[in-house]
Amino acid sequence: MDAPEGIEPVATFCGNCNCGCPELFLDPGAPEDRRVRITDDFGQEIRMSVDQFGDLVRQAKAGLLDLAAVAAPVD
Repeated sequence: MDAPEGIEPVATFCGNCNCGCPELFLDPGAPEDRRVRITDDFGQEIRMSVDQFGDLVRQAKAGLLDLAAVAAPVD
């Protein structure tokens, strides 16, 4: 997916196909509580503040999200 004008792409999750992989963007022009944008391959998106995203990253680094990754079926 191409980033909309003014939106900064940060990461693509998967990226090994053309299925519209989930992506992470920063939107510096958005209100402070909606600057981080995560899109999925179904056209939906989640928006959150940089602080909220930082908390998510800290929890992931601490292993608090490992169970979610293990519980997901792998093809």
